[in-house]
Amino acid sequence: MKELIKKRISALRSEMQNKGLDAYIIYGTDPHLSEYIPAHWETRPYISGFTGSAGIVIVTLDKAALWTDSRYFLQAEEQLSGTGIELVKMRTPGHPEPSEWLKLHLKEGSTVGTDETCISINQFRQMQNSLSPSGIHLKESGDLLNQIWSDRPTLPDSPIYEHELKYACTDRKTKIEAICKKLDHKGIQMQIITALDDLAWTFNLRGNDIECNPVFMAYACVSRKETHLFVESNKLPTELKNKLEGEGIQIKGYGELSGFLRQLPTTVGILVDPDRTNHAILKNIPDHCKVIEGLSIPCKLKAIKTEDEIQNIRQAMRKDGVAMLEFMFWLKNNLGNLHITEYTVAEKLIEFRTHQDGFKGISFFPIVGYKEHGAIVHFHVSKENALTIEPDGFLLFDSGGQYLDGTTDITRTIALSELTVQQKTDYTMVLKGMIALTLAKFPINIRGYHLDILARKDLWQHGMNYGHGTGHGVGYFLNVHEGPMSIRQEFNDQTIKAGMVMSNEPALYRLGEYGLRTENMIVCVKDESTVFGDFLRFDTLTLCPIDTTAIDKSLMTSEEINWLNTYHQRVFNELSPLVNDELRLYLKDQTRPL
Repeated sequence: MKELIKKRISALRSEMQNKGLDAYIIYGTDPHLSEYIPAHWETRPYISGFTGSAGIVIVTLDKAALWTDSRYFLQAEEQLSGTGIELVKMRTPGHPEPSEWLKLHLKEGSTVGTDETCISINQFRQMQNSLSPSGIHLKESGDLLNQIWSDRPTLPDSPIYEHELKYACTDRKTKIEAICKKLDHKGIQMQIITALDDLAWTFNLRGNDIECNPVFMAYACVSRKETHLFVESNKLPTELKNKLEGEGIQIKGYGELSGFLRQLPTTVGILVDPDRTNHAILKNIPDHCKVIEGLSIPCKLKAIKTEDEIQNIRQAMRKDGVAMLEFMFWLKNNLGNLHITEYTVAEKLIEFRTHQDGFKGISFFPIVGYKEHGAIVHFHVSKENALTIEPDGFLLFDSGGQYLDGTTDITRTIALSELTVQQKTDYTMVLKGMIALTLAKFPINIRGYHLDILARKDLWQHGMNYGHGTGHGVGYFLNVHEGPMSIRQEFNDQTIKAGMVMSNEPALYRLGEYGLRTENMIVCVKDESTVFGDFLRFDTLTLCPIDTTAIDKSLMTSEEINWLNTYHQRVFNELSPLVNDELRLYLKDQTRPL
């Protein structure tokens, strides 16, 4: 594989020379700027061999480098070894940003190329603004990999299906009207929708174009006058196509967006999300139209779940909790008797979910880390690299499901043997962080970075930390990672609002030893109104036991112990009626008071 990567980079350099380029940037996404992408757009793993979900590759005529974040440092080091590609650790002291790296390695007058369909408007501007003062020109050079990727997968063509109203809870007409009202309020006539989860939510449609994400390749333009959905018609079953057209939605080909935009009249004001819209789309909007930049309206609307959606999510959590309980029971009874590897665990986590009603697939491939693999934050296990699991140390498993009534994401770390004092302390500090965020009560207009310290405080007090964010939004039978809000140290201007569903996942990783993460999903709810204002809090959605054998009780406060015991009682009350007698006894044992 290493030699193949070198050959691909060499072929890319030949194309770069043909185009007069001194460097080429691969942002590793698709024209919708998706985190997870169809095989056709997996340009980053093709050119580098790195399979993580985030990263930028830059190739010059004599050097190559890949940037990724702390979740993937260990994975990237392993996968890039021997390829000649340098790993540059993002947001790490001593490691330059991509533009700075280019300025270090290119001369004045150099030209840098990129595929403008796979770079956001803001990314293009930021790169251009950073390079220009050094006399380096950023050029839109198209998709050079298409010239060297002989067996490139075709664009996905999976059929689209309707997310039935009993699950979607709000019909298309109401959602489109809500978008139009927001546009009216801003004095804007139209929004271009490019993010695939925004599209799926708006039209109550789902697909299978991207593994683990129930979305489909399309664009849309929504206005009070008319709504256009740009999608290949062969993906729409005739009955569904007729239904959409009967509701006034005009169906056009996937490739017709650029022509539609170029023909827009002068009077049109268009909302464009510069972080979720590729640069090529902006170029196709005529100069006589007024472009207003701002956050995608569907992105904001879908982040706040309705009461009906939240009730459905709670039902999905019960099903997911049963699947997790069945897996944990299976592991307890077979560890030491069967040959079990990390890959076996991943398969079993999927298998038990398939038994649940309304299951439509996994929300991401399970992250299973035994002992030292647990310290690789997003470890992607395969049959080849899987460790055999023995009754010793820690096992971390992060997994989730896609159900018609919700998306789940849960991590548990369990002890497989007696633990050291350090191991118990580490585990307890992580758990205390998860509980602290769960118990947060805060006024409205608070942002995620204000809350992040709650999950880290006890770890910091012990000189420990973790490099990733604490919480991300979770979609409603949509992408497991959803914006616009987050709970992390980095600045994010979006406030946390009632109805937002998020993850809560503090962690700790000891390189070469083990990783610890305890993750529940939470929903923000209204708490109370006082003379000082309106206050919010979080309610836990996830239903699954937390391993109490790994806890050092002496490090827990009475409030924390009370929360854990109350949570476990709730887990037992909600899951016990759904399982057989044998599982009920196991559940009772796993949820006994601390």
